[in-house]
Amino acid sequence: MWGRRRLGRRFGWLWAAYAVSAYGSGLGFGAFPLIAVLVLHAGPAEVSVLSAVGPAVGALLAVPLAPWVEYRRKRLVMIATDLARFAAMASIPVAYAFGRLGFVQLLAVSALVATSRIAFNAASGAFLKALVRPDDLLVAHARFESTNWSSIAVGPPLGGAAIGMFGPVVTVVADAFSYLLSALGIAAIGGREDRPNGAAGSRTRAGGLLDGWRHILGHPVLRALYLNQLLVSGLIMATEPLLAVLLIRSLGFSPWQYGLAFALPCVGGLIGSRLARRVVDRYGRHAVFRTVGTLRAVWLIGLVLVRPGVVGLVTVIVVELAIIIHMSLYTPVLATYRLQHTPKDLVARTLTAWSVGQQAAVATLTALAGLLAGATGPRTALAAAGLLVLATPLLLPRAAHTRRYETEGTEGTEGTEGTEGTEGGDTAVRSRV
Repeated sequence: MWGRRRLGRRFGWLWAAYAVSAYGSGLGFGAFPLIAVLVLHAGPAEVSVLSAVGPAVGALLAVPLAPWVEYRRKRLVMIATDLARFAAMASIPVAYAFGRLGFVQLLAVSALVATSRIAFNAASGAFLKALVRPDDLLVAHARFESTNWSSIAVGPPLGGAAIGMFGPVVTVVADAFSYLLSALGIAAIGGREDRPNGAAGSRTRAGGLLDGWRHILGHPVLRALYLNQLLVSGLIMATEPLLAVLLIRSLGFSPWQYGLAFALPCVGGLIGSRLARRVVDRYGRHAVFRTVGTLRAVWLIGLVLVRPGVVGLVTVIVVELAIIIHMSLYTPVLATYRLQHTPKDLVARTLTAWSVGQQAAVATLTALAGLLAGATGPRTALAAAGLLVLATPLLLPRAAHTRRYETEGTEGTEGTEGTEGTEGGDTAVRSRV
């Protein structure tokens, strides 16, 4: 059975490192909006600014890092960025303990974490491509996707309970130490990693910063998937701070109920990720891109129906469950296709370009949704996001392009010699997108 395929000892360390980090982030799910609301008494506009400005600045800072990551040993980059995130996150409980925590610090930490996450994801994608056989990429992505959703299923309820008992920053402490443990796990992977070769000029020339976007936009299928993903992820994530304000402030839900509303639907992530390989084998990638890609977008409008009490809580859970099942099926197929159709000497720059664009889209749409919510209320902004996302399937790739590039391939489909049949994961996703 594909889900039980053994892919090597070194993957065991990589997967363990990812799992520790994912579960730490699950505990800290939505921590910044909650701290802003509960500690700093922020309103809808401020919460949306927090969710938008930090990632936007992080995306801007990550752009010049792409060529640097491309020509460095990827494990060292992953360890360094994990340690940077540990230090940044640990500064929040320290400042809170001394009564010095402020909105500017939350913004700065958010930006640094966002920059480190993009660099980490670029390095981990390149590391994965060298570590896993091409035929095992979808299996690897599905396993990491499953781990991601299981961590969100368990983490938020425990995090909400911990906040209720120990205060609003306790989950940030857990998240910080998860990055430290992840760094140790990646260091324990072992094995030799050669330093990538590359012309010195290509490491620093200004044009090198744009190579990832050139590759994406020059490939018809990747271009369509990229533009679709920008809007879908941006619009879905724009609803997160709005829901935090609506559920906690306007409708009177407690932090543990807020966590539960996002935790229970994550069971759908286990279902979707485990079905990914079987669905591709039976129906093909194009069917996943078109059909499942469309089904991701049709449920978000349901959030406008949220009301106080049990009915409102059930509404959020049902909508999130439908979104997550289709997201978790779609995401590993997309991540696998992206790696297989990217040359190995462009992986870090392509993944950086992808992450920067996605993060910029999330930041922009979150800021716009926050402004709309500040002027009209969170429910109106949720309705606008739900209506706009219904148009995103129009950007999905056409069948002719998908079939053509299925057969042509690129040098990016080839594995790296001397690897051990192990697996890794695309660790880019620590949220619903």
